[in-house]
Amino acid sequence: MFIDRLIDGVLKVNNPVVVGLDTRIEHVPEGLRSGVNDAQDIFKYNREILDAVKGLVTAIKIQSACYEALGVEGVSVYKQTIDYARDMGLLVIGDVKRGDIGSTAEEYGKAHFSAFGCDAITVNPYMGMDTIEPFIKCCLDLDKGLFVLIKTSNPGSNDFQNLDVGGKKLYEVVAQKVFEESEKYKGEKGYSFIGGVLGATYPDELQNAREILKSSFLLIPGYGAQGGKAEDIALGFTKGIGALINASRSVLTSHKNEEYRRIYGDDYASCIKHEVTRMRDELLSHIKA
Repeated sequence: MFIDRLIDGVLKVNNPVVVGLDTRIEHVPEGLRSGVNDAQDIFKYNREILDAVKGLVTAIKIQSACYEALGVEGVSVYKQTIDYARDMGLLVIGDVKRGDIGSTAEEYGKAHFSAFGCDAITVNPYMGMDTIEPFIKCCLDLDKGLFVLIKTSNPGSNDFQNLDVGGKKLYEVVAQKVFEESEKYKGEKGYSFIGGVLGATYPDELQNAREILKSSFLLIPGYGAQGGKAEDIALGFTKGIGALINASRSVLTSHKNEEYRRIYGDDYASCIKHEVTRMRDELLSHIKA
């Protein structure tokens, strides 16, 4: 089962960091830019990042919007990046945040699981749980995984996700629904292939949702550049496991870090490795086994 492979991978590398490839042309080092084809320049940098993190992480998260924005060639690079990562043995989470009814959701599942080859995707449940069911069927048929938006890291998430619904916050109601569904699909290690997305920028909500989502692996964005702290992120773990921590901007722009540049110059791979290793060590120092 996908979730068991994910857990095995995290334990093998002893690192909960998942590298986010939300790559835009401004993230690409000047030395890798051709000035001719932004999509291919992004793919060139993605390959550099993936080569650098091999053996350091078990998964990447790729934001589809960054590639869709570049049109047909960008979507091609999205697929090329997924293939390159999977050929290296990395698991790929497609950050697509899809959510729709019936056959449309099923087509989205086919697109990102089968056509593009993601191992898991993010989905939006705020149209109702019936919008998640077609994705669950795809996961069962294809051995894939889901990460359902529960409480996101952006400031505007409070507009709706924290609304009072019969004495509970809306995100708590969603978390409970996801928990009830996830309990049906647990792997050998006690976790479900249905996980949740919880922002690192809201530690109280993260801790609360962790208590509800007992059998769900969490995907936690917002660490680093968005302000999420390692000590807060530790609230998303149970006995040292149970969460992936996404890091995008800090890795993508590691070549601009003055300290790293002083040490490594234009050795982008070493800058990337240093940043991923630094994050791993910081997180592990706060996560209790």
